[in-house]
Amino acid sequence: MKPPKWHRDEVILALDLYHSIEAREMDSKNLKVIEVSEILNKLPIHTERLDNVRFRNPNGVSMKLNNFKAIDPDYDGKGMDRYSKLDEEVFFEFQNNVIGLNKIAEKIKNTVSNSELTKNLYRIGDDEEDEEIQVKEGKVIYKLHKHRERNPKLNKKKKDTYLKKFGKLDCEVCGFDFYEIYGELGKGFMECHHRTPLSQIDGESITTLNDLALVCANCHRMLHRELDILSVAELKKMIKKL
Repeated sequence: MKPPKWHRDEVILALDLYHSIEAREMDSKNLKVIEVSEILNKLPIHTERLDNVRFRNPNGVSMKLNNFKAIDPDYDGKGMDRYSKLDEEVFFEFQNNVIGLNKIAEKIKNTVSNSELTKNLYRIGDDEEDEEIQVKEGKVIYKLHKHRERNPKLNKKKKDTYLKKFGKLDCEVCGFDFYEIYGELGKGFMECHHRTPLSQIDGESITTLNDLALVCANCHRMLHRELDILSVAELKKMIKKL
């Protein structure tokens, strides 16, 4: 079985390392290379691995760094030119925004430094819709977003508070009311969407009731399709114009 392809999160972590050390330091014995290898092995992304010894080991990280050398127009040497399309895309995406790259890398590191949180993120499976969703921050932070949305106690409290205030549970975007359409079958049904943009979410943040919006399933999917830029208020304005 071949090792799984590198995910965006992994490429981001490796590229962040590439910009933080000298070209001569990009070998498997470098402590920083070893550290990134250990972090890659903690990411709640891959469910199938070739083995724990070879999976994203320091040699693999070193090879990825040398792939970046072949892409980097400012590098005078040759590098290893068997890089992926994703390697090239991520490299040029952050070519003039190394600070932004580092911020995302630090968020990913911070998230997986919490072992209990990482276990919870592993339990979050991929929906079919998720395969179509590409977010700048990568899969780990996207899973963190979904984890924040799936707190049963907080979600119930949000619904109870909203129901007490407005007398019904309707979508904050389109106004759809499951109880109104489906009667008892739809009573109490509504999904929770985390309002905080992915660029601002991290493993240490605590979700409050104000962070959550009650939305129907359709609007929730639309919000996730443009998760980096689309807010509840903006989607509401968008459908009013239709």
